Amino acid sequence: MENIRVDLGARAYPIHIGRDILDDKSLYAPHVGGGSAAIVTNTIVAPLYLERVRGALAALGARTLNIVVDDGERAKEWHTLDSVFDALLQARCDRQTLIVALGGGVIGDLAGFAAAVYQRGVSFIQVPTTLLAQVDSSVGGKTAINHPRGKNMIGAFHQPRAVITDVATLDTLPERELRAGLAEVIKHGLALDAAFTQWLEGNVERLLARDPAALAYAIRRSCELKAQIVAADERESGRRALLNFGHTFGHAIETGLGYGTWLHGEAVAAGMVMAAELSSRCGLIGTEVTHRVRALIGRAGLPVEGPAMSPDRYLELMSIDKKAAQGKTRFVLLEAVGRSTLRAESDERKVRDAISACTRSAPATQ
Repeated sequence: MENIRVDLGARAYPIHIGRDILDDKSLYAPHVGGGSAAIVTNTIVAPLYLERVRGALAALGARTLNIVVDDGERAKEWHTLDSVFDALLQARCDRQTLIVALGGGVIGDLAGFAAAVYQRGVSFIQVPTTLLAQVDSSVGGKTAINHPRGKNMIGAFHQPRAVITDVATLDTLPERELRAGLAEVIKHGLALDAAFTQWLEGNVERLLARDPAALAYAIRRSCELKAQIVAADERESGRRALLNFGHTFGHAIETGLGYGTWLHGEAVAAGMVMAAELSSRCGLIGTEVTHRVRALIGRAGLPVEGPAMSPDRYLELMSIDKKAAQGKTRFVLLEAVGRSTLRAESDERKVRDAISACTRSAPATQ
C-alpha cells in the first residue's frame, strides 16, 4: 500500500492506494469516533462492495446505515440529496456520524455535499471505485450536485478525512467507465506534467488492458499531481483552476446533451481537444501539439470531437461556467505539453472556430 498526503495543515489527510484494502478496518479506525457510520453508495456498487465496507465498520463497533441511491449522473440532483438527508434523519444520525462515499464520482460528489451541509457539516471518507474517482474527483474536497442550467453549480468545498483507493475495484469496472477515467489521467499529464504525458503515450495500451502496475502508477502520479495543486490552492483562487483543462467545453457538452448522455470523462476528452485547438488558434502552441493531444485521446478510445451543437449553444452554456469571471468565459489553455495557463479569450471568433473545427456534423449519439 502506498500513502500520499494532501497537506492542508490541520485538515491534512491521507490517500491510501493499494489492492484489496477496501475492508482494511485499520484505515477506517481513526475516523469512526461517534459510533455510527452511514455508507452512501449506488445500486451497481452495493452488491459488489457494500457488505465488505459495512463489515469493516461493524468490526470497529460502528452502528452502520446503508443508503443506496440510483446509479448515474442523473442521481446528482436535489431529490436524491434530499433522500440521503431523509435517511440520515430517520436513523437519528448526529454530528458525530461518519459518512462513507462508496462509489464513483457521482457518489463522491453527492455524499460529500451531504456531509458538508448535514447539521452544518460532518466528517466523511472517500472510497472511490472507478478510475475517474480514484485519480481525480475523490481528492481535493470539491462536492456538488448539478443544476439543469449548469454542471456542479450547487456545492461546497469539504475535505474528506481520508481517501481509501482499492485498485482491485477496477477489475469490475465496465470498459466505457475505464476509458472515461483515463481522460482525467491524460488531463493531469497534458496540463501539468510533460514526463507523465510521455509515459502515457508509451503505456496507454497497458492501461486499457488493466495492467496492474501501469494502473497503480497512473493513479499514484495523478494523485500526487492533484495533491500538490490542492495543497497550494485549496479553493481554486489560482493555480488549481489548471486542473479544469478541457472542463469548460466538457461541462457544456454534459449540460447541453443532458446529464448522463455522455460520461464526464468522454465530455472532458472532447473538451481537451477543443481547448488544444483554441490554444493553437491563440498562438500558444503549434499544430504538432494539437495533433499529439488528439492522438493520445483517440488511442485511449475517447471522443476527439464534440457533439453537434452550434457554437452559439456552446458559448451560451459556457457563459455560466464556474470559471467565468466578470462576465467573461475563462479557458485553461496549453502553452506546451505539461504546461497550461488560465486566460479569458476576448476574440470570440477564435472560440467559435475552435468549436467548429472539433465538432461532429452528425447528430450527437454515444
